[in-house]
Amino acid sequence: MRALWLRTTAAAVAAASILAATPASALAFTSPTANGQFDYQIGGAYAAASGVAIVDRDRLAAPAPGKYGICYVNAFQTQPDDAVWWTTSHPDLLVKKNGKYVIDPEWPDEYLLDTSTAAKRTALMAIIGPWIDTCAADGFKAVEPDNLDSWTRSKNVLTKAHNTAFAKLLVQRAHAANLAIAQKNTSELAPIGISQIGFDFAIVEECQVWSECEAFTDVYGNQVYEIEYSDNDRDADGNPVDPISVFNAACAARGSKISIIYRDRDVVPAGSSQYEYKWC
Repeated sequence: MRALWLRTTAAAVAAASILAATPASALAFTSPTANGQFDYQIGGAYAAASGVAIVDRDRLAAPAPGKYGICYVNAFQTQPDDAVWWTTSHPDLLVKKNGKYVIDPEWPDEYLLDTSTAAKRTALMAIIGPWIDTCAADGFKAVEPDNLDSWTRSKNVLTKAHNTAFAKLLVQRAHAANLAIAQKNTSELAPIGISQIGFDFAIVEECQVWSECEAFTDVYGNQVYEIEYSDNDRDADGNPVDPISVFNAACAARGSKISIIYRDRDVVPAGSSQYEYKWC
């Protein structure tokens, strides 16, 4: 969602070495507190309110002190400022249709990563795997791999099966790094999110708007963390809605069971003029 720059650090290499030498039985991870107050800070880190238990930040930020930290990784698409690096260094790992790169129409600076073959998935893991290791080395407790649903934007180059296979690799790497891992959106995969892919909890955007919240709560129970946005003024059928009314309806329906927040689309830091945050 935000511009991130690729990095390879000594910490990532060290973490990978330690994990390779650690027996699987010695590894353990914890999921976030069920219905704990959540703050989504991938647009810029800031001091979380005292009542916040869980803070999600991008992988280049430090985890919030004293909070359960979730590390955001754009695992199925590129970040906007990374386009030149990807097109120069790994053009073969980007989705192409009729010789042209396929991009996300809602985030036009994001190229889709090509998960279509086992060889390409392995090559992608050689890049993204160390990011996950660094999340662990930096002190995060979980990872949020974004754009699981990229196949829906791939002009039929990718399939649900391709992304499911890559998601399983991400889960294996996260668990090996002693991290929990979230399913991000993608209600089509919720029924197999735990049982076949191995996700531990879910982070869901606008499920009230799209009438799909139960697809996640039926599987993940109260370990669903819902985000409704302040600029969404249309429902799934295109009818006008009031964003705060959508949030209030979500709170009335599920607020006693799961953590629900209301945020500005760019999830800017507190103090910015566009900043919006509510919780129920």
